[in-house]
Amino acid sequence: QVPLVESGGGLVQAGGSLSLSCAASGLVFSRYAMGWFRQAPGKEREFVAAISWSGGSTNSADAVKGRFTISRDNAKKMVYLQMNSLEPEDTAVYYCAAAEGPPLATTKYNYWGQGTQVTVSS
Repeated sequence: QVPLVESGGGLVQAGGSLSLSCAASGLVFSRYAMGWFRQAPGKEREFVAAISWSGGSTNSADAVKGRFTISRDNAKKMVYLQMNSLEPEDTAVYYCAAAEGPPLATTKYNYWGQGTQVTVSS
């Protein structure tokens, strides 16, 4: 498998901001669409946002639209998730993933990281 390593998780107060990073290795990073997913305890993993291989198009879930921004740096083989106006409902383990298809929730993501915990307090 291609290793993807997330970082940047932590504890933040509601209304605050946090930036997550995902480092990729073992692949031609620029050829993959990248996505962020999250999973809260007792809930299914859900789509958060995705970005095309070129960075020219993005897609995000309604729950985070207008608050979260996904971006990538192909030269550094990094993908980022800037999270603003965080809410307690955003508390979850956040995962980055890579896909060969379009940056959509329904695309099959072939490679996954181990996740990073984000906790938002009231």
